[in-house]
Amino acid sequence: MPVGGLTPQATDDAAELVVRNANIHTGDPRRPHAEALAVRDGVITVVGDDQDVAPHVGPATKVVDALGRRMIPGLNDAHLHVIRGGLNYVLELRWDGVRSLRQGLAMLREQAARTPKGQWVRVVGGWSAEQFAERRLPTVAELNAAAPDTPVFVLHLYQSAVLNRAAVQAAGFTRDTPDPRGGQIVRGRDGEPTGMLLAAPSALILYSTLAAAPVLEGEDKKVSTRHFLRELNRFGLTSAIDAAGGFQNFPENYSTVVELAQAGELSLRIAYHLFPQTAGQELADLARWIEMASPEDGDAWLRLNGAGENLTWAAADFENFAQPRPHLGDYEPEFEKAVRLLMEHGWGFRLHATYDETIRRDLAVFEKLAAEGLFPAGNRWLFDHAETASPESLDRVAALGGAMSVQNRLSFQGEAFLRRYGPGRAADAPPIREMLDRGLTVAAGTDATRVSTYNPWVALHWLVSGRTAGDLTLRPPGNRVDRQTALRMFTVAGAELTGEEQVKGVLRPGCYADLAVLSHDYFNVPEPEIAHIESLLTVTGGRIVYAAGEYAGIDEELPPVTPEWSPVKHFGGYQASRPAGVRQAEALGEAVAESELHRSWRARRGQLDGTGDVPFDPCFVL
Repeated sequence: MPVGGLTPQATDDAAELVVRNANIHTGDPRRPHAEALAVRDGVITVVGDDQDVAPHVGPATKVVDALGRRMIPGLNDAHLHVIRGGLNYVLELRWDGVRSLRQGLAMLREQAARTPKGQWVRVVGGWSAEQFAERRLPTVAELNAAAPDTPVFVLHLYQSAVLNRAAVQAAGFTRDTPDPRGGQIVRGRDGEPTGMLLAAPSALILYSTLAAAPVLEGEDKKVSTRHFLRELNRFGLTSAIDAAGGFQNFPENYSTVVELAQAGELSLRIAYHLFPQTAGQELADLARWIEMASPEDGDAWLRLNGAGENLTWAAADFENFAQPRPHLGDYEPEFEKAVRLLMEHGWGFRLHATYDETIRRDLAVFEKLAAEGLFPAGNRWLFDHAETASPESLDRVAALGGAMSVQNRLSFQGEAFLRRYGPGRAADAPPIREMLDRGLTVAAGTDATRVSTYNPWVALHWLVSGRTAGDLTLRPPGNRVDRQTALRMFTVAGAELTGEEQVKGVLRPGCYADLAVLSHDYFNVPEPEIAHIESLLTVTGGRIVYAAGEYAGIDEELPPVTPEWSPVKHFGGYQASRPAGVRQAEALGEAVAESELHRSWRARRGQLDGTGDVPFDPCFVL
């Protein structure tokens, strides 16, 4: 008997999963559009229409009806601090998506009341004052009123942090505490710390203060990481490139994702980088890691991709646009040694480089080594961020076979950039069109979680619209990209940075079964609505790792969030601007409206429609 239009057939190579009745953007130029696909052993076996996949439906095949919704390849964030973010996720109160400071303070007050003694309330990244109706930061007085006794740490980008009285005490700041290099402890007339910390321009003061807060131990780190990965799956992410970062030591801080990978419990593919943590010890760390591992060690779920995003601390240019560009010292001698060491041993790397002044100096080192034959084509390397990269520098990157990775940091810092550098430079920050016109691989990411939000649709909206979270247009049409190009930057281009473009980023036979069925059609919704898209069904390696709306409950079960007082347990992660029920109803309405095929579905809910079919169910096993 046909089920959902498919006639089951007993086959030796039956698919484990079939998704049918979809509006598929495959990303494959040889077959850009399709209606259905079949999956076996985590790999796509068939892409076509319902009739093409029908012969692959067997007794145990799970068949999902997409209801005519848009399906895309799983998203790949090319610059995400996913490992560090996972270790802290359940401890953080996320203001991502919160539209008013009043709402944020209400959440903070409620969370402080349930947080046990000795723990902190921490708001760490993913928001900007410009997204709030009030267009301002919380004051120290407001934090003190909301949480008189519980330490509260609120990080605003890599510019500043606001601490309440209890957090100042917990962090150990007194009138005698010296300002760290590149940072400022703001003090009152009496010399006592006020609760404001400023990056001036180095964010180290913000990093180190946050590091004083309690951390998770043991199994709680695994639970936190799994819930963070599920939160990323919520938005259709199936892969990410971890850019490492400060206070992320190898191998100890990587052990959680390694253990999850070994247990088959990752729901997101991760390619990771290694970042020397101690100034003056970078060469020794890189040499030690070269002895321990090689790029591409691992498997399809967890693999080493190279070094960076810093190689030496002295070469790092901080991106605090509220402060003048930092003037770096004579860093080239040690930097050259680090790059030479990596290239001699076949290691690629990525480099945090915000300003063209830094990029030009780095390129001079690369060109010197390239003249010695030390920049072979097989060693993948790239610049991250590159907000002020010049056309001349991009020509030099292309000549050396490099790539670029851009992030929507100016979604959250665009107003500060505009105030400092003016509208002309803001229009080209970063120069995405110049990069693409040179044929460079240009991948996109978020740089979450301590600056931008991890929601990739906010970044996709920024790529397409040129608008900030505060709804300010910075980039003109000439430096924007169309929706298809933006999606490619979040799929295939990221796969090119890890050498996986033959198996990831497109939906075609032989590629990983990584996909997302969307709440709204990315290619047709009004431009402002792009930022509000979510996934209703996310599949990684053929596994249903996230399901919502009509599909709720068919994804893999996770252990409950711990600890019991976790902000995530009570508030969740990204705060969508519309209630979930409303969004799901809108999504269903849009899907039904998009296709004549669904005119009969309403009548089939809970009853036969005279065709001999079974009652409607969006997911069933034959």
